[in-house]
Amino acid sequence: MKLKISHTTHYTYDGPAHYTLQRLRLSPPTAPGQKVLNWSVTVEGADPQVVYDDQFGNRTELLSISGDHHTVSVVAAGEVETEDRNGVFGEHLGYCPLWLFLRETPLTKPGKHIRELARGIADDNPLARLHALMGAVHEAVAYEPGASGTETTAEAALDAKAGVCQDHTHIFLAAARLLGVPARYVSGYLLMDDRTQQTASHAWAEAHVAGLGWVGFDVANKICPDSRYVRVATGLDYVDAAPISGLRLGEADETMTVSLSVEAAMSQSQSQS
Repeated sequence: MKLKISHTTHYTYDGPAHYTLQRLRLSPPTAPGQKVLNWSVTVEGADPQVVYDDQFGNRTELLSISGDHHTVSVVAAGEVETEDRNGVFGEHLGYCPLWLFLRETPLTKPGKHIRELARGIADDNPLARLHALMGAVHEAVAYEPGASGTETTAEAALDAKAGVCQDHTHIFLAAARLLGVPARYVSGYLLMDDRTQQTASHAWAEAHVAGLGWVGFDVANKICPDSRYVRVATGLDYVDAAPISGLRLGEADETMTVSLSVEAAMSQSQSQS
């Protein structure tokens, strides 16, 4: 499947931005299950500083904003060809050892509720146990936009029984690591069945299974990723894979708006005279 993606983030400041540093992770890699046909990240109102691959292999760009800038726009767009691998990404690649993905983070630190959830997953088959975990989290936490924020912890979201894909993923990661399974956060894009316009990018989890490697679990939709998914960045949690993050100095208030479209690209048919 060929997917066409356009992701625009627009920042407006009500005064001069004395200094802002933004970190972008908006470039999908060519990897198992996907081939990037074309991709660009264009920026207006900010100064590019450096481009590098971070410790997880994510293509990362740093931007700085200073002076009298009142608006900044970041547009990531392109086409990616995908295939359905039944959720299996494959072998572990990169410099980070597998044991690193057993480490808890402030967002995935387990508490009483997550420990109880993990204890209830009893299947002896490693893959079946992870599918059972995905189902348990999906049933325990209703998808409710606005019920949480980027700083909401996995334990808090499970206690509230409401959240979004970020929360579903954090809870899955925390419980999987308690079960001794290396697990990581994935940010990316999803082709929706009923619309092309979306309000945010997507997130899901991957767990490492012996003999298969990394296997994806989209807890929010209770499925394994297929050809409708495009992976962009990975890490221990949202902080490591956030599309845009950064810091800001000064008193100017910031307003952010996001416009995202994901659609199946139409292939040109050959004409015959």
